[in-house]
Amino acid sequence: MRHRRILPVISRKGAPNIKGLGKLRYVVEQTFALLHHFKRLAVRWERRTELQDALVSLACGLICWRRLMKARCDRVTNSPG
Repeated sequence: MRHRRILPVISRKGAPNIKGLGKLRYVVEQTFALLHHFKRLAVRWERRTELQDALVSLACGLICWRRLMKARCDRVTNSPG
């Protein structure tokens, strides 16, 4: 990143807020919390990075699927008529 002259801008906890970074920090922390529900990802058991990447992709897919199904069920139960 430094080679491309990109500087890190995520502030540390307790540091003065830069406008908008709190929202990004929340998204990142929530994503990690969701991924840690998958026990195999909370502690890295896989030695091969390809398997670890595949498990992370699978976990992300399952998280998205569950959210879509929940949103669909909520929409069906709240629809008029």
